[in-house]
Amino acid sequence: MNPKLTPARPFNAEQALRLAEETLDIEATAILGLKRNLGVSFPQVVEMMLGVRGRVVVMGMGKSGHVGRKIAATLSSTGTPAMFVHPAEASHGDLGMIKAIDLVLAISNSGESEELTAILPVLKRMGAPLVAMSAQASSTLGRHADVFLDCSVEKEACPLNLAPTASTTAQLAMGDALAVALLDARGFKAEDFARSHPGGALGRKLLTLVSDVMRGGDQIPHVGLNASLSDVMREMGAKGLGATAIVEGDLKVRGVFTDGDLRRLVEKGTDLRSLLAHQVMHPNPSTILSDALAVDAAELMELRRITSVLVIDASGRLCGALNSNDLMRAKVI
Repeated sequence: MNPKLTPARPFNAEQALRLAEETLDIEATAILGLKRNLGVSFPQVVEMMLGVRGRVVVMGMGKSGHVGRKIAATLSSTGTPAMFVHPAEASHGDLGMIKAIDLVLAISNSGESEELTAILPVLKRMGAPLVAMSAQASSTLGRHADVFLDCSVEKEACPLNLAPTASTTAQLAMGDALAVALLDARGFKAEDFARSHPGGALGRKLLTLVSDVMRGGDQIPHVGLNASLSDVMREMGAKGLGATAIVEGDLKVRGVFTDGDLRRLVEKGTDLRSLLAHQVMHPNPSTILSDALAVDAAELMELRRITSVLVIDASGRLCGALNSNDLMRAKVI
């Protein structure tokens, strides 16, 4: 261990807890303080971002750069196309990524980051609108900006008042505020969010259709109305769904027979040999359309306390089947 980093005194749990509480208090105060600074600038920036024909290009150095990457990602996932461009790399060719139809959101607490201020004249000549997110309106960045978003804080949470802490929290919160205002103005919905997050849990719930996870073709258990009970049991065993549809010739669903139904017949001592499918089926079974969301199928099964459901098309014909295991494999539930 580097001797300079060796603790100068024994660890004090109470001191650590006190500093943690102070940090949270300072950062909470910093965020709440932003409300006083919004003024006319905030809605002006939102309106500018709504009207931009290109992308919102977010820039920042150091900790502000880390915050900028997160802001760009949040904007992109909530309906506002955005990207992060590193100011130092911009001076070495990445400025070519920025067009006049874009809007630049530059983040710097001091407003004097050398790598950022060096490219401000070029950005201005390019004609892209420039929004500054900073604590100093009189800084180089503030003076060059078309609109200034005040992210000033009274002090950092760092006991030395040096490490960017409260200031970066304020920047992050301001970025979230912009994203939320923009998504509301765009009429952005949960379905839109899911389309940009297809690999996440929300994406699976809002994008996965019954047709994506159902069993189709030869995997669908079904027999005719006059099939013998032995044929019914053979179909159930072969397809492994624990149930079979009872259909008419045009595959219109007329009923369903399940393992549970068979068990109850056996418990009653019913003579099974002469029974036909239409005599033992449940008429008007639970069904779901193939173009419904898979999560709706899960909710239907939970509501009806069943483990499988038949899938029909728009004309009411049997076209699939699925059970809770199919939904779990698809990570819908």
